[in-house]
Amino acid sequence: MALRIIVGLALTVVAAVVAGRRLWWLQRLARTGQPAPERVAAVRAHPAADARRQATEVLGQRKLLKWTVPGIAHAVTFWGFLVLTLTIIEAYGALFSKKFAIPVIGTWAWIGFAEDLFAVAVLAGIAVFAVIRLRADPKREGRRSRFAGSHTGAAWLVLLLIFLVVATLLAYRGAQVNTGDFPYPSGAFASQLAGRWLHPLGTGANSVIETVFILGQLAVILGFLAFVTYSKHLHIFLAPLNVLFSRRPDGLRELQPMRSNGAVLDFEEADPDTDVFGLGKIEDLSWKGMLDLATCTECGRCQSQCPAWATGKPLSPKMIILELRDHAFAKAPYLLAGSDEARDRLPDAVKAEAQRPLVGDSAAHGVIDPDELWSCTNCGACVEECPVDIEHIDHITSLRRHQVLIESAFPPEASSMLKNLENKGNPWGMGESKRTEWITELDFEVPVVDGPIGAEVEYLFWVGCAGALEDRAKKTTKAVAQLLHTAGVNFAVLGPAEACTGDPARRMGNEFVFSMLAQQNVETLNEAGVRKIVASCPHCFNTIANEYPQLGGNYEVVHHTQLLAQLVADGRLTPVTPIEEKITYHDPCFLGRHNRVFTAPREIMEQVPGIKSQEMHRCKERGFCCGAGGARMWMEEKLGKRINTERIDEALGTDPDTISTGCPFCLVMLGDAVSAKKSSGDAKESLEVVDVAQLLARSVAPPPAAAAAMTAAAPSGPASPSGPASPSGPASPSGPSAPAG
Repeated sequence: MALRIIVGLALTVVAAVVAGRRLWWLQRLARTGQPAPERVAAVRAHPAADARRQATEVLGQRKLLKWTVPGIAHAVTFWGFLVLTLTIIEAYGALFSKKFAIPVIGTWAWIGFAEDLFAVAVLAGIAVFAVIRLRADPKREGRRSRFAGSHTGAAWLVLLLIFLVVATLLAYRGAQVNTGDFPYPSGAFASQLAGRWLHPLGTGANSVIETVFILGQLAVILGFLAFVTYSKHLHIFLAPLNVLFSRRPDGLRELQPMRSNGAVLDFEEADPDTDVFGLGKIEDLSWKGMLDLATCTECGRCQSQCPAWATGKPLSPKMIILELRDHAFAKAPYLLAGSDEARDRLPDAVKAEAQRPLVGDSAAHGVIDPDELWSCTNCGACVEECPVDIEHIDHITSLRRHQVLIESAFPPEASSMLKNLENKGNPWGMGESKRTEWITELDFEVPVVDGPIGAEVEYLFWVGCAGALEDRAKKTTKAVAQLLHTAGVNFAVLGPAEACTGDPARRMGNEFVFSMLAQQNVETLNEAGVRKIVASCPHCFNTIANEYPQLGGNYEVVHHTQLLAQLVADGRLTPVTPIEEKITYHDPCFLGRHNRVFTAPREIMEQVPGIKSQEMHRCKERGFCCGAGGARMWMEEKLGKRINTERIDEALGTDPDTISTGCPFCLVMLGDAVSAKKSSGDAKESLEVVDVAQLLARSVAPPPAAAAAMTAAAPSGPASPSGPASPSGPASPSGPSAPAG
């Protein structure tokens, strides 16, 4: 017994010192980052929601279980270690008493059964992991493997250590069965089977085996715990913390405002020499950003779903995190040095690492190549897939912000877009009078807001830059307006007073231009007294609904597919004309994944007679990007396969007559890809890309009262801006319209 106690406690002390020093070093490194008071405040404000999230994300393994086979394998391994905590208690107890049993429950048969069941389940889980890693070996599969770029050697070592944890456990428990020291008279089937295998060796040998393997069990467990603090498996301890302090409900939807020293940056008072402008140095990350880096499991789920990586571009969300993490660890001695003198004494390699730019090509020895940074479409697939809630888009945006605002380093073709936003209020640089030209092509009046909006106006229709200025997107705008008019919805538009929401500038990294445009729009909307907004562009929808509240703009915002689906459900729009076509729907990233609007567009198509819907393999939460997000709409795609071509190849696999969507950017990108396929003979000439609203407009017949009103009304242009806007029901030349229906 003395030997057990001395060796067991000595192993514990050594492991505690090794792991403790590493954890102390990691927390010191994290504290070199910027403060993040908003994360702490959010946790304090929502304790019940935090508890539910820990239950579903951590204990329930919700995100991991999206991938069935590896998800189940990880879940049983995770739950197995929770249950096997009891066996660790029993092993420590056996150091002091051979007959040790956990008080109260230590002899219950079902406890022994659960321990052995999960021990076997863990063995099955690691066998599955081994098969997965062998089948997806990056040495053989290259970029096709989600483990490409991961540290695979450490993963194999951890699988071995987990196997040894279970093997030593069953060995000493089997020996206990034969020595009479086993606390469970029945139930522990695997231990009893091991006991039968060891029984021929005799009691003396089993007594030695018991002692050796109890100490072996503790040695493996303590060695494993010490090792994980130096490896990617640190996520075992950090994942619950990262989930706890992550953005709510996740790192999608809105981008966060720029912060310096924990406070939101005020551009009127900010000083680039003293304030933090984006992510220019690794210590510009907040402590939560540092936590993201240390939590990454290198599982590669984000990489496998990234449209940039899938089309041969250098960007991998996983590698962005790993490159930043490796740089942070290499620079750590410099960051943790207590003085300039201490830094001067550091090795040259550490000092060279401290001088590396975060973004730079191979000549500049940058941590992240510019082609990686600017390939991101902000589609959110990485955030959606990450099982430990790492916020990839936030980090990429922070890097872009520093490059644009401080370094003035960004793709040159995007400069005209930024200038047009700053000078003309739209990416194309067109005059504000162009924003109402689409109205003249309608046969009814569309009121244009001038001053306070009328109380009778139910919705402000936010047309968006593409919807007002791009020819293909204007067809959607006119279809939405026609449908709202037919349904008797009173709506108005801002017309020339509408400016770009600023989304392209913000996603590009130019927070200053975004702030300027957003504040201008919020002021316009608030002065007009706007309450409810319907937007046809998911980017506008996302920005107004989720980002304008940061600037005092709080409105009830819906996407046009949501409103139209409701109008159909309410009987105010009735699809009657059959559309005998096979249609596949493309989920816009900023409508679907970012804002969870999946049902409304599909409900509309379900109600149109004749339509046969066929889903693409990558749809809904796992929908594939069109390539336009993250301001990529205004950048050249020079590397790899075009993302829109990849998406259309998938769409063509369903043999559609029509491809539908709910976003003007997707409409343009997919339309361009279809045109290229037609030119090469790979798509039928009749194939077209349309918005869901266009499909509905083709099928809807106006109610009799609306039809009569439209027949009687003379075509007109924008309403006179001489007073508050009149409602847009069925147009009447003599006064305000009454709702139709």
